[in-house]
Amino acid sequence: MKLRRRVVLLLSSALGLGYLPRAPGTWGTLAALPIWWLIADLPWWQAGLITVGVAGGAIWVADAAERLYGAHDVQRIVIDEVAGMLVTAFLVPFRWPEVLVAFVLFRLFDMTKPPPIRQLDQKVQGGFGVVLDDLAAGVLASLLLHGARWLLGGWW
Repeated sequence: MKLRRRVVLLLSSALGLGYLPRAPGTWGTLAALPIWWLIADLPWWQAGLITVGVAGGAIWVADAAERLYGAHDVQRIVIDEVAGMLVTAFLVPFRWPEVLVAFVLFRLFDMTKPPPIRQLDQKVQGGFGVVLDDLAAGVLASLLLHGARWLLGGWW
């Protein structure tokens, strides 16, 4: 039981980043960058499977962590930011202009929670609720990012 508890807390905090005293969500978002780098050159379906797998795992881990903490969406749980950032980055090349814009867009949507993200955050409970608002923020950020890349001809 102690091992399961440690694994859940380690994964839900993105290997401990959620325990950092300032801006744990930002650190959790940064934790997604090495994963994005690793999957950026994979075929779309493989990157998609990994992204869906991380999101599904995040839901399970966040749900288990919530039970351990006894509270909903504790700040130490940042695996949801990892999943949301991977959604933002889906089919986006890992190049620094795109990385910076993707990071800023995801954090903007995740922190401000514009509609319908705020409603999802308030109404959906459990691990699914913890992760769902970040996935929605990731979808909005991804749409904006892909639209900007299309309008600007793929950027640099």
